[in-house]
Amino acid sequence: MDIKAIMCDLDGTLLTSNGTVSTNTITAIRKAKEKGILFGLSTGRDAHSVKNLLDEWGIHELVDAIVGTGGGELCDFTLCKEESCYPLSGEFMKEIIKHYEDLDVNFVIPWQGILYAPWEDDHIRKLSDADHIPYKIVDFSHFLEKSRPKLMITCAPQTMESVIARSATFSNTSYKSAALVTASILFEYTDPCITKTMGLKKLLSWHGWDMENLCAFGDEDNDYDMILHAGIGVVMKNGSALTKSAADFITDDNDHDGIGKFINHCILK
Repeated sequence: MDIKAIMCDLDGTLLTSNGTVSTNTITAIRKAKEKGILFGLSTGRDAHSVKNLLDEWGIHELVDAIVGTGGGELCDFTLCKEESCYPLSGEFMKEIIKHYEDLDVNFVIPWQGILYAPWEDDHIRKLSDADHIPYKIVDFSHFLEKSRPKLMITCAPQTMESVIARSATFSNTSYKSAALVTASILFEYTDPCITKTMGLKKLLSWHGWDMENLCAFGDEDNDYDMILHAGIGVVMKNGSALTKSAADFITDDNDHDGIGKFINHCILK
């Protein structure tokens, strides 16, 4: 298979549990790039916040492209090209918030490198600390006058079961949305048309490639579609059962150079 690009999810995939990228994985990525393979990130995080953290992760010079906000933002540094799509209306997000507001949760919208929330609590502070992204408390009645990329519900892990159960009772005939658990403390609402696969297909097309030319790495349920459609879909040992079911290969976990090992043994062989 002619692999032209490698795209990695961040949390639980490229990043270790300590929020770093291992030296061995960096070395493997550099070798892949020396062979002319494009390397990029495909993440639920917004592209702006990812750009701000590339130096901290030690991969600034390695990243050629970012598919951010779960496919809603495209940045190709090799082509100096960017594109974005934010289809969820503010009114729709207000309905979602009302449906969950009696639970012990907070609501978060990632926007231009900042996590916006309607009130201060431990949930937003912990999320900000974990992702190394600053947060800001704003009046959502005004902030949601415009469409936004997605709405995240953040809570304690023990509350997630209640959030998932509540999601089954939410419906709106005027809007469509896709809801996914993306981490033990995050439940996300996005437009169903915005997926990592959609974003990846468009970015690859800019180079004259398609999904068959892609090796994708992921771990959680929101990576399922890109793993399923990639030429080579690789899931971390720590990945979800759903995403593993779509994998061509299972590699070692994110704390034991799963990406680096696979690149060395299967892409660079």
